Amino acid sequence: MARKPIVRIIGSLNIDFVTLTPRVPGPGETLEAKSMTVHAGGKGSNQAVACGKAAYTSATEQDVQVEMLGAVGAGDPYYASLLKPTLAKSGVGTRYVEEVEGVQTGTATIIVDEGSNGENRILFVPGANHHVTDVAKVVATATQDGVPDVVVMQGEIPKSTVLGLLSTFNGPEEEDDGHRQKEKKKKKKTCVVFNPAPMFDGIPLAALRNLAVLVVNETECLLLFKAVQELRDIETPSSGDDGSLAPHLDRLTAHLHELAAISIVIVTLGSRGLYYSAAQTRTQSRSRGLIPAAKVAKVVDTTGAGDTFVGYFSTAVARHVSGSDHGTLEGFDVHGAALRANDAAAKCVQRSGAMESIPFGYEV
Repeated sequence: MARKPIVRIIGSLNIDFVTLTPRVPGPGETLEAKSMTVHAGGKGSNQAVACGKAAYTSATEQDVQVEMLGAVGAGDPYYASLLKPTLAKSGVGTRYVEEVEGVQTGTATIIVDEGSNGENRILFVPGANHHVTDVAKVVATATQDGVPDVVVMQGEIPKSTVLGLLSTFNGPEEEDDGHRQKEKKKKKKTCVVFNPAPMFDGIPLAALRNLAVLVVNETECLLLFKAVQELRDIETPSSGDDGSLAPHLDRLTAHLHELAAISIVIVTLGSRGLYYSAAQTRTQSRSRGLIPAAKVAKVVDTTGAGDTFVGYFSTAVARHVSGSDHGTLEGFDVHGAALRANDAAAKCVQRSGAMESIPFGYEV
């Protein structure tokens, strides 16, 4: 039996305290909220759950192996009773989650504003997530039984760790200058899907070099313009008539493909959908396009939509890479994968919660 594609998510694990309110209180104001609930969360574990659920082809079968790497507080009852079981029920392996003594599991306080169409505000306490600092140890763990097809990362673990992991996984290919170098080139290289949220201050463009997939929202995209400005004399873009960066996205992504050799760039545009751009390859010309948001009857909660998109897109990448003769993105259907991930995110926003709202693959 052929092995399943492997996706490993390196990132944060949190406990979410979600408060539902008719509006956000002003400075010094006390306001009666509707409810407060406790959920499993964290951008890393949210995306792991999205990958795990996306891998379900039926209620009992997964076609992608999904595992989480990260850290929680040792003996945390919320991890044992809530977070770990939630990951497991979503088809995510937890053998690589480290329990760290003397620190608390990361937490997020999420305020869901019903008066603003379910928009949310989040306060994040890193806890054990900021103890994920040993890059060599993380790489060794992630590759101890072989190089995964896809590694997914976000911005809720330390910046130095993320940059170190990007440098290691996305390092330049060996020069073909002899038999030994040829043998090295035959070794499989993982595809990294990076969603820098929350966006680090001053992320260098060089850190993104050779990245397989970059997923950003409009705010994060604007920050990338600043990184491009360091190398190219271009103006910071102004918003289009609809308040978006859409008129400038072709130009920005062209710079990212050229300067950082990023294979695929996706910019999520909220209620307007998403923009994607795939760099020119040996057999394909550059492709790009806008995909409108799927229409939904009612938006309940947008908390997990972005993570749902990343998870679904990442599993699509893993399926392609695993089945590719060269283990690369050559020939990958970016539009089709983005369209399905977009549909999954649309189902997510019609439900409350983060992990709970993410649909299974057989539902999309």
